[in-house]
Order: sequence, then structure tokens, then C-alpha cells
Amino acid sequence: MPKLVYDFTEGNKDLRDLLGGKGANLAEMTNLGLPVPPGFTITTEACRYYLEHGELPGGLAEEIDRHLSALERAMGKRLGQPDDPLLVSVRSGARFSMPGMMETVLNIGLNDESVAGLAAQAGDERFAWDSYRRLVQMFGKTVLGVDGDLFEDALEAAKKAKGTDQDTDLDAADLRGLVGTFKQIVREHAGRDFPTDPREQLDLAIKAVFTSWNAPRAVLYRRQERIPADLGTAVNVVAMVFGNMGMDSGTGVAFTRDPATGRQGVYGDYLQNAQGEDVVAGIRNTVPLTELERLDPRSYAELLRIMETLENHYRDMCDIEFTIERGKLWMLQTRVGKRTAAAAFRIACQLLDQGLIDEDEAVARVTGDQLAQLMFPRFDAAQADGSKLLTTGMNASPGAAVGKAVFSSERAVELAGQGQDVILVRRETNPDDLAGMVAARGVLTSRGGKTSHAAVVARGMGKTCVCGAEELDVDVRAARFTAPGGVTVQEGETISIDGTTGRVYLGEVPVEDSPVVRYFEGALDPGEGDELVQAVHRIMRHADARARLGVRANADTPEDAARARRFGARGIGLCRTEHMFLGDRRRLVEQLILAETDDERRTALAALEPLQRADFEGILEAMDGLPVTIRLIDPPLHEFLPDLTELAVKVALAGGDADPRDRKLLEAVRRLHEQNPMLGLRGVRLGLVIPGLFAMQVRAIAHAAARRVAAGGDPRPEIMIPLVGAVQELEAVRDEARGVLAEVREETGVDVPALIGTMIELPRAALTAGQIAEAAEFFSFGTNDLTQTTWGFSRDDVEAAFFGRYLELGVFGVSPFETLDREGVGRLVRIAVEEGRATRPDLKLGICGEHGGDPESVHFCHEVGLDYVSCSPFRVPVARLEAGRAAISAVGSDSR
Repeated sequence: MPKLVYDFTEGNKDLRDLLGGKGANLAEMTNLGLPVPPGFTITTEACRYYLEHGELPGGLAEEIDRHLSALERAMGKRLGQPDDPLLVSVRSGARFSMPGMMETVLNIGLNDESVAGLAAQAGDERFAWDSYRRLVQMFGKTVLGVDGDLFEDALEAAKKAKGTDQDTDLDAADLRGLVGTFKQIVREHAGRDFPTDPREQLDLAIKAVFTSWNAPRAVLYRRQERIPADLGTAVNVVAMVFGNMGMDSGTGVAFTRDPATGRQGVYGDYLQNAQGEDVVAGIRNTVPLTELERLDPRSYAELLRIMETLENHYRDMCDIEFTIERGKLWMLQTRVGKRTAAAAFRIACQLLDQGLIDEDEAVARVTGDQLAQLMFPRFDAAQADGSKLLTTGMNASPGAAVGKAVFSSERAVELAGQGQDVILVRRETNPDDLAGMVAARGVLTSRGGKTSHAAVVARGMGKTCVCGAEELDVDVRAARFTAPGGVTVQEGETISIDGTTGRVYLGEVPVEDSPVVRYFEGALDPGEGDELVQAVHRIMRHADARARLGVRANADTPEDAARARRFGARGIGLCRTEHMFLGDRRRLVEQLILAETDDERRTALAALEPLQRADFEGILEAMDGLPVTIRLIDPPLHEFLPDLTELAVKVALAGGDADPRDRKLLEAVRRLHEQNPMLGLRGVRLGLVIPGLFAMQVRAIAHAAARRVAAGGDPRPEIMIPLVGAVQELEAVRDEARGVLAEVREETGVDVPALIGTMIELPRAALTAGQIAEAAEFFSFGTNDLTQTTWGFSRDDVEAAFFGRYLELGVFGVSPFETLDREGVGRLVRIAVEEGRATRPDLKLGICGEHGGDPESVHFCHEVGLDYVSCSPFRVPVARLEAGRAAISAVGSDSR
């Protein structure tokens, strides 16, 4: 059996997989000589065993005994000792930070006897009973599964009886009575008494923390953050230090830089005479950390020294939890801090300028998802000034969010599921609100600071958040809040929140393009932009220099192509020609379908060709000098015809007076109707079944290219044949296309080389790629359809039907339509790459599905050796950044 328990002196920050982030960093701080309470960590391996087998691994109890005895010797007292008790906290700590998603229990070791010893040793009876009531409350909720509101209601009743709204106004007698009330709640709702044996408390708390790895909110958070489900959590058992021993004690959270903006300075929250959960829960409003300088200058100075030590050691912004016990500073946790997207880019460049990291690591420190957040619109300042300002809170997580006010997580999920934008409004959030926070456009709370649960989780998700809006009186039960001046906002009314300024407005405030989008558009010179724009420019410049993968765009119009080029696209990877057959042109397609003779068919095609030629000419002009991959028509023809049911009803109602054209259309619709059109007459099959269709498109491409050459341009068209499953299909269309290109060359005297290739979107195409490469000069992986055909899914049918259940069951970690399925679809891509290049070493390879703009999928494309990815114009900067990060990560650069 491997070692399952590590003393803090035995670990280090590189053991995060085994000890979790919290345990590894507690060990690291201990090794640095910082003031860390002694303790030990139970490994993630023990957790995984417990979750799989339902019991603790053999030998774990004995290891805990040995480490607990060592802790007792170090502290000079025993766990729960009646006259001078050692008390411990039991805290979760996974490989990746999951703030508030798993469980913590403080003050383990207290009972009816040891509470008197704690009071005597501390010289403070109130402190001892306050610690005891916290234990019963946390243990009852966390370990025994009692509804936490029952304890909160009892606490509120005790304060009301005392005529106060502050916990700190309750005296020792009040708290002693509250402990009795809490125990009665446990007895009634847990079916057992609160355990008084300290070791039983410890063992049950350890199991509860292990179990909390699979709590619904933890599962949801992992899914949201794409954290693997099989990692498990470590458990940290730490000697208690107390921030609730009087006004010379307290607890706080500090950041070495502002997590919202990245600006350097002292940022955080502090709360006198409190324990850690009071700060994170936002139950009591904190004071800025800088106030600690006035309250306790010596501890403040020591904290600043430690903050500098940790930032230089980790070479990144650090998030620190600390407690002061009667003037003595203790470090309870540190980690690389969660930050907003803007802060991530600014901090990366600041650390680069300080010489703490190099350019590669600066690029590795930011993500494509963060860049996408910076490209979202923000409130129009001029319009906001004319809107009704309700209040201003703390700017916890930037962005602009507009939606209907809702006051419960359940309501947020319900309305968001109906397609409505909502703002979740709470006094403070707790981990049980996670589903609502995910569903909402933004979060607004009346309590809590920048380190409250709402702020930390919202920043991690890139969700707009305003917290600590103290002027708002939030009535959750009545589903309304009241703002200064008596303005009442009911559930369903629209509000706008600005996470950058902290302002809250009544009604909808218009938005404008972000400065980062204006920079990518070329409308804002980086030298004229603010610090954020300059940081984005520096990061992108180095990412482009390091990238091996090219980035193209999916664009069907000259306008989209031009925008993609401004955003940095190096060509078009997918130009869908079917979009050119809609609108007024649909009637021409109907004529083609209804044609009964070759002459009628040629007439219809001749009418379409000049329209297609003009479309292609505009796109080739917008992408002059860059490759443009044009996919010949792919969808089944019935998509260009009227709906079967609607047309049948129209003809039936008209009876004998029905339009002959409608009757003819109805016959065609019925003839072309398919049970499963996705696998029917579409793609290359259309070109083989309908003579002249693909030839018309190729001729339009060739003439458009010839015109661009005549105009002094440099067109580089590539012709892509969709849905090929056998090389014989491709050979037939390729030969026809080459013949057309030769004809146009003879007509115009202009030779425009055009590569001819295919989309790989069927498993058979991937498995026979070696054969298909004999006839194809390039492959473009159409991973949307390849995912559908590999899984046997019709995306439109299954996403709403059962994807949610599959995500709950862990069949998917994330939808395979969002991130490429490496094991299945990715395996087919690998096979096609290897076999295609074995046949044709110079085979060009790209991807043009939606996955081309997904960060994780971009990394996969780099790994398997594709030449480019193609995505929507707006995602081009994201793909560029991730292409650079993929090249850098291949050699390793992020030292954290």
C-alpha cells in the first residue's frame, strides 16, 4: 500500500496530483519557513479508493493515528483534551482549485467537556461557545446532511431575541443556548445525536470531505471548468488557529495583485473577530485589507513581506488566506489566484517586464477563452450616463450583463432554459447557487467583498459580477430588492450590471464594441490603446511568431472574409456555397430541381452561374493572395424547397384551383423527401446524380479567379468535394472539375491553379484515407459531421433530448460538438493524417468544423500535425492565440 498521509514538512508544491493544491502549497509554505499551523494531508489516492470501494483503504487509520500523535506532541496537547484541547480543521483540497465546491469543518475536537477547557485556556467563555456552535452547525450540515437553513434560522431567531442583527452581539449565555438548539436540530433531522468523541468527529469529517468530491455542485463546477472527474480530493487536517478570539484577532483573504484588473498593490478583505468562512461566505461585510495597517501594523507589515515572498517564489499572482490570533499571523492557504481575463493579460506582461517569466511563459499564462471574454461588448458609456443608476457596489468581475432579475438559483436555471437572459440577485451566494450562477448572465449581491464566494467563482467562470451593493435591500422570499430612493425591482424586471465599474442600472443599457475588438478590427492602434490593449498586442504578436498551425476562417460572404482577414485569418478554410442559393435565388434552384429535360436543367444552371461567379469574385478579392477553400454544394436539395407539410396543406386547401407549379413542387418535395437527409442525397452524391451541378460551380470559380487575375489580383482558390466515402466518388468529380478548369483556361487564356481536395467527414473516408489521398491534394476534416457519423448522433435531435443526462452520468466530460472527442473522432483523424501523408507526403491538412475555434481542439490539431484550423471570423484571434500556446506547450513552458 502506498504512503497515504504526508506531514506538511514532507510535501512540496510539485505534488499537487497527490496532495491537492491546498496540501501541496501548505507544505511549500512550511518549507519556506512561513508561519503555517502544523498538520498533515491525506492523499487523493485515499479518496479515490474510498469513493470506489465505500470504505477507507487498509492501513489509513494507522497512518492517521501516527500523524495525529505527532501533531499532538508538536502542539503539547491532545485532540479534544478536556482541560486544554487540540482542535483541528478538516479541509478539502483538489488538484485544481474548486472554491467552495467541497466541504470544510472547523473546530473538530470540541464537546461539552473540552469547551470548558478551551474557555479556561483562552480566558474567554464567549469565544469557546462561539467555536462550539460553529462546529455543531458546520458538522450538522456538512457531515450529517442537515438543511443548513435550519441552523441559520435558529441563529437569526437568537439575534432577534437579543434585539441585534450582529453575531458578535451574542454573549456566552446566548451561544450556549444556541449550541443546545443546534444539537436538538441535529437530533431531529439527522436521526442521531451530535458525536462527542473527538476521534469519531475527525473520522466522519474526513469521509464527508471525500464524499463531497461527488456533490452535485462539485460535479457541476468540474463540468463547467472541464476538470476531470476521476482526480479525487485530498484532505488536510490542520491545527486550529482562531480569528474569533477578540478584536486583536481576525481573518482575511489577500491577493498580491488586483484579481479584477491585474494592477499591482494590496488587495483583499479583512474581518475582525471572525473565522475564515465569514469572509468567503460574505455573511458579514468586510473592510479593505489596507485597514489592517491601522488595526494591527505589525501583522500587516509581516503579511506584506510574506506576500512578496510568495509572488516571487511562485512567479505569479497569489491568493492567500490568513488568520491573526491575538496578534500572531498564521498562513492558512496560498494558491495561484483566479483572475479575470483582463487581469490575466496584464499580469502576464507585468511579470514579463519584471523578468520573472519569459515571452513563452507569458503566452502560456493566458487562454483563448480569456481572450474571447475580452472581445465581448461592454456598456456604451454615453448611454449608461443617461440610464437610471440604482446603486454602485464592488466591481468583482468585469463585463456588461443585462437580464431579468431573479432571486433564486432554481429560477435562474428555469428561465435561462427558456432562452431568457437573467441576472441572479442574492444577499450573498453559497456553493449551492452554482447552477444559477452558471445559467445567469451576471451575478449581483448586496453583501460580501472581492473575495466572497460570488466574486471568486464569478471571476473563475468569466461571469460579470457586482457584489457588496450594501444599499440594496434584497428580499429573496418576496423576490424583489429595494434601492435607495425607494425604487423597488421585482422579479422579471430588467436590470443591467457593470462588473467593471460596479454600477447597477434599471432597464437595459446599450452596449458597444470592446477596445480589444476595435484593436483586432484595425480601428485602434495598439500604441494608442490602454494597458490591456497593449498587453493583448504583445501576447498575440509572440503567439503568432511561435505558432506552427495556420488559422483560416469559415466565411461565405466578402464582408465576413474581410473581417476575418482583419482579425488575422490567413485564408478561408470553408466557404459554404449553399448559402449562396437562398433568398431570391431559391426560385432558380427550384427550377433546377423541377427540370424534366437536359435543356431545362442547363437553362437553370446557366442562370445560377453568373450569380455564383460574382459571389466568388468578391470573396477572392477580400482574400487576395491567400487560399480560399470553396466547398461545392453539400446539403440535400429538399432544403431549398418548401416544407412538405405546409405545401401539402396549401395544395389540399386549394383543391382543383391549386397552382400547377405548386403541384409540381409538391411532387418534387415528396420525391426528394428522405427519412434521414443527413445520410441521404447530399454532398458528392448530388454532383454524381445531377449532371452539370458541380461543373457549374467549378466553372463559376474558375471564371471568378480569371477575372481577379485580369484585375491584377492573386486569387488562390481550392475546390473541396464534400461527403466523400470512396476514392471512386472523388475521382469522378475531380476529373470533371479538371476538365472544366481546362475549358476556362482555353476560353480566358488565364491559368489559375486550383487544388482539388475533399472533406473527411465519414468514418469510411478516414479509414480509407490512404486511397483517397491518391486523388486528393488536400484533406479538410469536417468534424461536425464526422462527430455525428462516428457517434451515430443527429446533433439537432440529440442535444436537447439526452445530452444533459449524458453529461450528468459522465458519458461525456463535455459535449463532443464543443470539444473534439480525442478517443473516437480524434483517433479517426490520426489514422487519416498518417495514412493520407503516407500516400501523399505533401498533402495539405486542415479542420473546418466548429472545433477549429475550440482551444482544446486546437491543441489536438497541433499534436496530430494538421497545417491549419478554420473557424468563425470572431474566433480567429482565439485560434491564433491557442495555436501559439499549443506550440509552446509542446516543449513545456508554464513553470507553475
